[in-house]
Amino acid sequence: MTLKCINRLRSRRVVQDHVLRTSNEAAVGGGCCWANLPQELLWEILLRIEDSESSWPQRKNVVACAGVCRSWRIIIKQIVKVPQLSGKLTFPISVKQPGPKDSLLQCFIKRNRSTQTYYLYLGLTNSLLDVGKFLLAARKCRRPTCTDYIISLQAEDISKGKNAYVGRLRSNFLGTKFTVFDGQPPHAGAKMAKSRSSRLANLKQVSPRVPSGNYHMAHISYELNTLGSRGPRRMQCNMNTIPATSIGPGGLAPTQAEFSLNNVNPSPSVPIFHSKSASMENCVSGPSTDQMNGLMLTNKAPRWHEQLQCWCLNFHGRVTVASVKNFQLVASPEDGSAGPVHEKIILQFGKVGKDLFTMDYRYPISAFQAFAICLSSFDTKIACE
Repeated sequence: MTLKCINRLRSRRVVQDHVLRTSNEAAVGGGCCWANLPQELLWEILLRIEDSESSWPQRKNVVACAGVCRSWRIIIKQIVKVPQLSGKLTFPISVKQPGPKDSLLQCFIKRNRSTQTYYLYLGLTNSLLDVGKFLLAARKCRRPTCTDYIISLQAEDISKGKNAYVGRLRSNFLGTKFTVFDGQPPHAGAKMAKSRSSRLANLKQVSPRVPSGNYHMAHISYELNTLGSRGPRRMQCNMNTIPATSIGPGGLAPTQAEFSLNNVNPSPSVPIFHSKSASMENCVSGPSTDQMNGLMLTNKAPRWHEQLQCWCLNFHGRVTVASVKNFQLVASPEDGSAGPVHEKIILQFGKVGKDLFTMDYRYPISAFQAFAICLSSFDTKIACE
């Protein structure tokens, strides 16, 4: 009787080991029952899903297909086109890719005053009361000499040291100059921002740190209002990573294919809380000489409405509340001669409620870049108003 029990337990153990070994091999090799479908049939099925689920929330089925197994993920990545061509935001990396060329992608920003946080949503309908699809979140961090906006892929935990970290926006003391940093290289050959404060990296810091992968992406400057005249703000955005030729015929803007596995560099990070120094001034003072060939964006000049006695811009119904924060950005001509391409609105931002704002953008900037530019408009600018 005892021998029979022992033999039965041994046979059961052999079967369990075989099942476990088979499942492990399937997990490592990306194999599953769905992966054995003929490639032509699988391609046809996924192509139909991509065509039928064209908008959120139905588009989550396309994302789910990419998580079935390795073969499905490879095909889905080949089928799903970048926002520049499709006008759709599908995967998280889409927020780092240029928007559509033919139209503005409609988004909106919700502000939480109590927590100093901002949330970016993709508009699902033309209604201003749309629930939206969450894209990015940002948290405002005040410093003695500057202000930081930490941008993350997570809405709840806007952390600086996790893979959800996308980038940050930093202002100078007056809130007139801003620098946008990317958490990973925006293009091949990009150099990480360096400063004298990195020498303090090995010292014990009480304040939180941001990941050391900070790459200069854009510089934003607001014109000082020295005369105190009334009117809208004047701003310029130097998009360092986007060539000025990208808006011309045959021009291309850099497109990130995927997030790095770990946005946080294992090397010591640079503290963002330190006394005013030359390093901080260099970060927010403006572009250097080797960054001047980037695309320059300027705000579209409004017109004075005699009957309303105010400055007006045509937002085509997307902005309903007058505010000094409202703006429209167009490409600035390099040689001074403006053409039709310089009349297209690349980014527009405006107020529709107490803490609700619309943000519409298009190629060649991404949702992340547009969000960072709009965050600069929230910062207090006493010297510009």
